[in-house]
Amino acid sequence: MLHYGHINLLKRAKALGDYLIVAISSDEFNWEKKHKKTYFTFEQRKQLVEAIRYVDLVIPEESWDQKTSDVHKYDIDTFAIGDDWTGKFDFLKDEGVDVVYLSRTPEISTTQIKTDLNKNAEKK
Repeated sequence: MLHYGHINLLKRAKALGDYLIVAISSDEFNWEKKHKKTYFTFEQRKQLVEAIRYVDLVIPEESWDQKTSDVHKYDIDTFAIGDDWTGKFDFLKDEGVDVVYLSRTPEISTTQIKTDLNKNAEKK
């Protein structure tokens, strides 16, 4: 669920370099490995993210271990992700990549949006 907190994160990630590549989980990866069902298909989510002016390229994420090959394939020197993942991608430092954990926008989260929507639905 794309919201302005994601836009803030992408803007700050873009400021770390000159070309921003965003990996979006494929539908299969979301379902088979993350056990998440998406509302929009991969292609629809890709189209949304491609429309964000900070994003230069959108690629599919199809496995947990893909990041190591991606940093080499795309010659990535900085990897940025939300700070709720702090420490989880430090292994990329061994690949010569600067790993940056960006703080989230504090007043917004996908979880909060879903909770609020469910509360409102229950009231009706």
